[in-house]
Amino acid sequence: MSDVLDEGPFFHGTKADLAVGDLVSAGNRSNYRPEVVMNHVYFTALRDGAGLAAELAVHLAGDGSSPRVYLVEATGAFENDPNVTDKKFPGNPTRSYRSSDPLRVLAEVEDWTRLSPEALQGWRERLAVMLADERGEIIN
Repeated sequence: MSDVLDEGPFFHGTKADLAVGDLVSAGNRSNYRPEVVMNHVYFTALRDGAGLAAELAVHLAGDGSSPRVYLVEATGAFENDPNVTDKKFPGNPTRSYRSSDPLRVLAEVEDWTRLSPEALQGWRERLAVMLADERGEIIN
């Protein structure tokens, strides 16, 4: 794993209803490409970035779940997320990371900024374009 330039706090956005102490582990299907089983868990140092991930996970699931953001801690080594950093974009402006080790839930975060309906629709449209593009693969 590469050197990490961030010490947190860290956040994980999801549709899952989790409790303090729960572990979020790799091995689940991707929210963005359900045919892909993920080798990592993903998190960010940006509270609202985790909120965006939660909103998109709920949208893609289409199951009426609620977006949730959790304060988490990494239980092992982690690296910059290559899906949004130097492999695809310069630097790490989203302060996004991944780990093959679990994340431990420390608390649910209630004060994240929800997207407006217009902003959420814009993200849905961008996501639809990315998912239709074969180059939108997940670096797993």
